[in-house]
Amino acid sequence: MSARRRVAIRDKWKLKKWYQVVAPPVFGGVVLGTTPADDPLKLIGRVMEVTLYDITGDLTQVHIHLFFQIIDVQGDKAITRFKGHELSRDYMRSLIRRKSSKIQGIFDVYTKDGYKLRITAVTLTSYRCKTSQKKAIRKVMRDIIMNKVPQMTLDETIQAMIFGKFSQEIAEAARKIYPIRKVEIYKSKLLEVPSPEGPKPAVVVSPLMFKR
Repeated sequence: MSARRRVAIRDKWKLKKWYQVVAPPVFGGVVLGTTPADDPLKLIGRVMEVTLYDITGDLTQVHIHLFFQIIDVQGDKAITRFKGHELSRDYMRSLIRRKSSKIQGIFDVYTKDGYKLRITAVTLTSYRCKTSQKKAIRKVMRDIIMNKVPQMTLDETIQAMIFGKFSQEIAEAARKIYPIRKVEIYKSKLLEVPSPEGPKPAVVVSPLMFKR
């Protein structure tokens, strides 16, 4: 590499400024990390992935991966919005047991303040259950998620998904049908944000897909 090219590369990096990426208030507004840019507008839309452990310091939450998208830049701070979450594949594989059943449901639903989310819930039974019992458990997951979320704000929904409220409610209701070993909100994704005119009414959309 020529000396001229090396100088050009160094000069390009000198033009970049480092910005602190800040979590939304629901996660305490903590600094998630830093990212460089020579123009703050180029930061808009970038997605940062961290674990919940990185935010709380709780090692038991290291398997929870969170995604935040930069939506604004204020001074040297990049402001983010929750984009979704996903449990690690290794963690989910560790939950699978032989001679047991896995029931999964994927649901699209609006929050009270007009955000549209796709939520994936997984219920694991203690033993292998019948098809009719799987359908009944899937209905429990659907009813709880699609009835509760429209009554909650995005922040309230995030807390219920991430910190186990939905999982606990599903498990308690599903145990009336069949012995349950574990319930997880495996994944979520923000699909739509409210328009500037104001949030949409809390409309529940039919489940996108069910998996047996």
